[in-house]
Amino acid sequence: MTRFAPVYRALGMILMLFGLAMLAPLLLSHLTNDGAQTAYNEVFLLTVLCGTFLWYRYRNTQRDLNVRDGFLLVVLVWTVLPAFSALPFMIHLGMSHTDAYFEATSALTATGATLMSGLDSLPQSINLWRHLMQWLGGMGLIVLVVAILPMLGIGGRQMLAAEIPGPMKDNRMTPRVTETAKGLWLIYVVITIACALAYRWAGMSWFDAVCHSFSTVSLGGFSTHDASLGYFNSPAIEWICVAFMLFSGINYATHFLALSGRSIFLYGRDPEAGWFVGVLLVSVFVLANYMWKEGTFHDMDSAFRYALFNVISVATTTGYSTTDYGQWPMFVGLWMLFLCSFSTSAGSTGGGIKMMRALLLYKQVYRELVRAMHPAAVYNVRLGGATAPQSVLFAVLAFAFVYMVSIVTMTLLLAFTGLDIVTAFSAVVASVNNTGPGLGLVGPATTYAVLEDFQTWICTFAMLLGRLEIFTLLVVLTPAFWRK
Repeated sequence: MTRFAPVYRALGMILMLFGLAMLAPLLLSHLTNDGAQTAYNEVFLLTVLCGTFLWYRYRNTQRDLNVRDGFLLVVLVWTVLPAFSALPFMIHLGMSHTDAYFEATSALTATGATLMSGLDSLPQSINLWRHLMQWLGGMGLIVLVVAILPMLGIGGRQMLAAEIPGPMKDNRMTPRVTETAKGLWLIYVVITIACALAYRWAGMSWFDAVCHSFSTVSLGGFSTHDASLGYFNSPAIEWICVAFMLFSGINYATHFLALSGRSIFLYGRDPEAGWFVGVLLVSVFVLANYMWKEGTFHDMDSAFRYALFNVISVATTTGYSTTDYGQWPMFVGLWMLFLCSFSTSAGSTGGGIKMMRALLLYKQVYRELVRAMHPAAVYNVRLGGATAPQSVLFAVLAFAFVYMVSIVTMTLLLAFTGLDIVTAFSAVVASVNNTGPGLGLVGPATTYAVLEDFQTWICTFAMLLGRLEIFTLLVVLTPAFWRK
């Protein structure tokens, strides 16, 4: 029996389950007769058959998943599934493999970067598939699978440990990892339904409301319109979107505990939530006032409206836009990209290094400054009333170093291929942080279609690197991982 037989067996099951998700756009395609039925028929059968083959081939393996298996399985899920989910784009839209894989990866990683234009005239089933992938990827396909696979005889703790973001992975809401995954998804589904109903109340069609609820709660940012949410030009829709983006930027474990404990005061105990909301609101007021003073907007009301929506959208790594903020002062765009690097909470659907890591980095720097002045002083880094272990601090420092090196390396690679530095840097930052639109040639008014194939693959790798929190992917790429 092969060394990674349990991984292949689990991957087969995941492929079968993922194939079932294609039934939604397949059914819609048949109901609307949009011409994409054949593509979904073929892709559905291919995905399910490949999954069935893998499961059947390794069904007799008795070994459970270990830690190494968990890392490999997570990486395989996030690299193999885009290959299958890209097929409808290739078959029906005639996209190249590079472009289709980029689009599918952007969807599943909830990044929101797109190569497509003419979204308003796309078949509804294609738009639904793009948004459904974002919704599944937002909470994490692995978390969904962990809630289901135990019924099929596969443990999920190793998979969940490799998938859940943030430095405090071992803090679980419930003793059983399956119950944790189910609790997360219960909250996720309830918030999605509430978001769809709110959008419908504000004037969206049912189709737009469902699709945008998928991409809002997942902080993915895909839209059914080229103009994104600016298409609706509705303050009510923008306020609803802002509320749900903020809600999804907070740790879902906090939502679960607040709901199960029936107390909103539990949000006050979350060490990240206050910083998350505070940093964003201060940034909105500062940038709105800055743009008003600079003459970008003629009145403060307009400056505040556009700053509120677009700053929060980028900072939460959603990527919606209601205007071309690429035309705003460069300082504003760079500050928005800076925010998307750390603003969202660990355990949320957002990207970036997460607010928890940012706080730990800040406190660690402050501790070193205190030690420089008082070498004999004992100063522990505390977060949320608890002392952060040294192992966590070392891991956060290592993560921050690799994060910065990754951004610099990929920026230099894109610049080497001929991209201007603003486009290269913003494309990498927006991809690693799973934000989507950047600045320059990849700003909110354009698409990533301007990139050449090699540049597109760099951004695809950056999206996977960010979604897997860097270490999960790099661990599998090290020679030590493959040694027996």
